[in-house]
Amino acid sequence: MNKAKRRAVIAGNWKMNKTRPEAKALIEEIIPLVKDADCGVVVCVPYTNLETALEAVKGTNIGVGAENCHWEKSGAFTAEISAGMLAEMGVEYVIIGHSERRQYFAESDVTVNRRVRAALDEGLKVILCVGETLEQREHGITERVCAIQTKAALEGVTAKELASIIIAYEPVWAIGTGKTATSEQANEVNHYIRTVIADLYGEEAAEGTTIQYGGSMNAKNAEELLDQVDVDGGLIGGASLKAPDFAAIVKAASRT
Repeated sequence: MNKAKRRAVIAGNWKMNKTRPEAKALIEEIIPLVKDADCGVVVCVPYTNLETALEAVKGTNIGVGAENCHWEKSGAFTAEISAGMLAEMGVEYVIIGHSERRQYFAESDVTVNRRVRAALDEGLKVILCVGETLEQREHGITERVCAIQTKAALEGVTAKELASIIIAYEPVWAIGTGKTATSEQANEVNHYIRTVIADLYGEEAAEGTTIQYGGSMNAKNAEELLDQVDVDGGLIGGASLKAPDFAAIVKAASRT
């Protein structure tokens, strides 16, 4: 696999953090630290911060993403936000299928696929999350779980549309726990996911697909993880809320 055929992307997943003034301040702190990045840089912020973020990043190399979207265009879905609403605002990316959505809000492989479809139809770029629980890893079914989640999420997605999808491998046991997959473990699963893509779309498409690692990537371990041939950036949680740490990860990705 040729890593040079795809672009690394570092995306911050802010989760349920930051008021609008705090978001503005953090983004303004990040901007000068990543202005020379040789990788994609994205901040995925709460819905309430989207307009603030979009205004703050104007004229910079930073993209803005949302943390979820609904699959319907409109309707009686209290508290939900459609992909069309995000696109109309100027949002570029959306995270779909994060394990916290699966765990706490009953997301399933079916609803993840429907959200992916809706996002693509509105011209959004998707950061698609897949990953196993600790129990699933201990039972030796990591690859099976990741294959099922990946194939289900990409049902009905064309090879052309695949170019608008970033896959983020996020082992559930490593999210917000301080535990991190070793660089070898991360690369092994990312490589396997790439073989799944190759089976679905061919080797060329697989080589061109950006596959991130998420799950407690931070300023200290980023370089080792990003040096791996199949790790094309990261979906960053806690470290994305600290400008120096986020910038350090971006710098590590720019070197690979």
